[in-house]
Amino acid sequence: MKLKLSTLVAQARGGRVIRTPFLDGDDIDRRLLNDPEVRHKLAGGFPDARRVVLTLHPEHIPEVDGGVTVYRVTPHEGGPAWDAQDFAVQLKRLGLDEDSLGDLREDRGSFLIAATGKAAQQVADLTSLGGRDVDVEPVGESAGKGSKLREVVVPSMRVDVVGAKGFGVSRAYFQQGIDGGKVRLNGQPARASSEIREGDSLAADGLGRIDFKRVVNETRRGNYKVELDVHR
Repeated sequence: MKLKLSTLVAQARGGRVIRTPFLDGDDIDRRLLNDPEVRHKLAGGFPDARRVVLTLHPEHIPEVDGGVTVYRVTPHEGGPAWDAQDFAVQLKRLGLDEDSLGDLREDRGSFLIAATGKAAQQVADLTSLGGRDVDVEPVGESAGKGSKLREVVVPSMRVDVVGAKGFGVSRAYFQQGIDGGKVRLNGQPARASSEIREGDSLAADGLGRIDFKRVVNETRRGNYKVELDVHR
């Protein structure tokens, strides 16, 4: 993956817009994305998505879409209730390109599925699945609550400190997530003592994602005011 990603970055630097199929976010070496001549966008449809689509483009192109749409699929009543695994089995029987399907979430009797490319259109066109009628509604590029820039004051740049403050949860609660392997720094399992730096991304299952933007200033008491982009 590392060699391939460096090749994709080089292609984007040469003027191309490059978009991958869905990838495991943990396999992406984010350090290779820090190229001043290349911009990138990671889109998974959910703030804490494990599978993401990576789009790379030259610096002179201001913005591109993420190429991912989330659809809400609601089976009609009648017949046994499905869980997420049942729904995934029915989708697989359609023969959709698995590399074009992202995370799947169950949501109050409906199912949210992230998709890209031809698979996105195929999901959008569904009227029945597994012998049951279904309603399909596009949610958009993200099934989260959106992002919000926040400035918070922290005593250190430790992952457990910044993460808890950024998400607005207790440090003990956030530590439980770290211990359970539910927190990832730049796609890799995070340690509480790891330090987060500008440009880093911190994802926590069930909470969302924090993109560390910058250190605004250092306070007189030795604390740091930092700017975070918090995605819920």
